[in-house]
Amino acid sequence: MTSKNSSKEKSVGVVGMGSFGTAIANILAEKSKVIAFARRSEMVDEINNHHQVDGLPVHENIVGTQDPEMLCSSCDTIFFMIPSSAFQEVIRTFSPYLYPYHLVIHGTKGLCLNLPEGKSLSDMKKISREHILTMSEVILKETVAIRVGCLAGPNLARELYLGQPAATVVASKYNEVILEGQRLLRNDKFQVYGNSDIVGVELSGVLKNIIAIAAGALAGLGLGENAKGLLVSRGMVELVYLGNAMGGSVKSFIGLAGIGDLVTTCNSTLSRNYTVGYRLAKGEKLPEILESMEEVAEGINTVRLIKSFVEGSGMRAPITENLFKVLFEDLKIEEALQYLMKYPFSVDVDFL
Repeated sequence: MTSKNSSKEKSVGVVGMGSFGTAIANILAEKSKVIAFARRSEMVDEINNHHQVDGLPVHENIVGTQDPEMLCSSCDTIFFMIPSSAFQEVIRTFSPYLYPYHLVIHGTKGLCLNLPEGKSLSDMKKISREHILTMSEVILKETVAIRVGCLAGPNLARELYLGQPAATVVASKYNEVILEGQRLLRNDKFQVYGNSDIVGVELSGVLKNIIAIAAGALAGLGLGENAKGLLVSRGMVELVYLGNAMGGSVKSFIGLAGIGDLVTTCNSTLSRNYTVGYRLAKGEKLPEILESMEEVAEGINTVRLIKSFVEGSGMRAPITENLFKVLFEDLKIEEALQYLMKYPFSVDVDFL
């Protein structure tokens, strides 16, 4: 008798065929049949009839669908690869068809608000950790799924799509999720590590986007590599303090999903968050930048949420606080950088 948990004979699900979802679907399709969920019917037709997504070729083992029930009944392991702004809505759509036997792994580097009904961020005088959910916490809250994991690391979608060497981390409290993620994803050019600190790994991927925006701004201003080294090292310290305050472990922040991802996104023009900072430094306004971008720069929402969390906790996070003023209060980037240069740091590293 075939076990419900035996995913070797079954397809693997991918929900969301943006650039990262498409890259992961291609990697999965090297070993397994993949059922990919897309909201747009024209994308489903493009996948099924032309083996393409937005004109780019995808693996022939990928089949498109708009049917959540069919995907969930056909797949024991499902990868959710959707922006944080739509994550809760999509999870709720899939919730009736998810069961405890499913393994659910997400690749979303963002946070979700968990406020009292009818309240918005502007209504709240204080934001605490209970008001902020990581994506794994959204899954656990909205579904009966138990074995939940996340995918994080220096994973620029374009490079993954081209098959360039890379590595990632599958994090979960359940070793079964880690082992299955490794089995499905690992190949000669894609190494997959495991980590049991899922919250720390999630927060690493989320918080580094703040520093990536600032790094793009430095590049846009032409301020050189010394300044970037300063920013990245101080950003790492800020990331660790914020991550610890939100329940993550230092070990995760100094690993592949933390410093590995931070260094990559702070040096890459392929990073959407880096691009936002670069364009801001060149004089563009945030609304026009966002309007012209095809995909979400998760760091913008993260800055807003973490700024509120910092205010509520009494912590200081100078990079985040000043970046908030640049993004939402018209502080000039040059002034924000001057403030950071004068900030009275006296100890290099004091969290080890």
